Amino acid sequence: MKSTLTLLVAAPAAVLLCGTPAAAQELSQAERAIVEYIDAHAEDAISLLERVVNINSGTMNFAGVREVGRVFESELAALGFRTRWIPMDSAHRAGHLFAERRGGQGRRMLLIGHLDTVFEQDSPFQRFERLDASVARGPGVSDMKGGDVVIVLALQALHAVGALDQTSVIVAFTGDEEHPGDPVDYARQHLREAALRSDIALGFEGNVGGVGMATVARRGVTAWTLHVRGVPAHSSQIFREDLGSGAIFAAARILNEFREELAGEEYLTLNPGVIVGGTTADLDMEQSRGSAFGKTNVIAETAIVSGDLRALSDLQLQRAKNRMSHIVEDALPHAEATIEFRELYPPMEPYAENYALMEILSQVNRALGYEEVAPLDPGLRGAADISFVAETVEAALAGLGVIGEDSHTVEETVDLTSIPVMAKRAALLIFGLTRE
Repeated sequence: MKSTLTLLVAAPAAVLLCGTPAAAQELSQAERAIVEYIDAHAEDAISLLERVVNINSGTMNFAGVREVGRVFESELAALGFRTRWIPMDSAHRAGHLFAERRGGQGRRMLLIGHLDTVFEQDSPFQRFERLDASVARGPGVSDMKGGDVVIVLALQALHAVGALDQTSVIVAFTGDEEHPGDPVDYARQHLREAALRSDIALGFEGNVGGVGMATVARRGVTAWTLHVRGVPAHSSQIFREDLGSGAIFAAARILNEFREELAGEEYLTLNPGVIVGGTTADLDMEQSRGSAFGKTNVIAETAIVSGDLRALSDLQLQRAKNRMSHIVEDALPHAEATIEFRELYPPMEPYAENYALMEILSQVNRALGYEEVAPLDPGLRGAADISFVAETVEAALAGLGVIGEDSHTVEETVDLTSIPVMAKRAALLIFGLTRE
């Protein structure tokens, strides 16, 4: 049974995992060879990053997502991985790339990335641009094609010294992390199945906070939609006892009570992202757009609000959902309201085992001459695919990708010097965990 630490108040974690890499001591001959390989092939990794960034792979550009997948499939197949493309037609998405090596030595590793970006084909932001020797700009350079390249470079280094022989490693590159397919249970079924064959999960989305930070916990995301119906009538009669205040006023009261009840709780956030209302209203969240018809002299009959709810644990999430449901039940007179919840990403809870894995990464950092690793505040991150498997595996760690800035904007950049740094950390961590 995993144990959750009190929300990120980190006690000294015992090293619960065996097979640690060289700590504050000399690197072994194999470890030195891994490091030297990565230094020698850093520019090759940057070239690979440029290649995949220049392929548009916005989530809904299925052909582009598949093309990026083919590039990485070729790289992984060259390392002896059995690759397969998993179509996601029924989830209305492009699909996923999975690659696997099976062996009986050490911990079984699950390495997680994604192929898609938030920049669709109509975005003006389409090309990789090297700004100087150490910085490049482009769609997905840090979120997360840079992290995918870190995985490939780390595995190439391990392969070069024979360290992948007899190991079990699964690489999972999803094709819809930025906009998961529906139903999400099906869209993440194969990732969860891979977790059942794994002991350790490592997520390579962009690093936050630098080489001295790692993500031991992430908040989950639950979508919610509020539907409100009022009594339509001439606006001159609003507030009459037999008519009430209409749907828009009723929705406003509910939203305000959400804010008063839930705002301020640590790691819990509630955001109403879109609202439509009037005599008629329609909201299509798949297309992120809505429409409404109404007149200023008519009491609104319909209001729809949609938003997200983020929590660090299942318990915190359930408490928030219960409180929201009670508020919705107490609608204004002559108004009816209902609320629906849809889980998108479960929480990655701050289990003690994740802290123990972070301590092993800290040992790797010390061996490489980097700073100690500390846990990142989960309030600084969004959700990610590692949350779907964190409950299943022995331990999980995220934020192992490149260092960059302004992801999800047209100013997204990557620190190119972080590619070999993060690849060395990942490679030595995997090397140690997969030794007997």
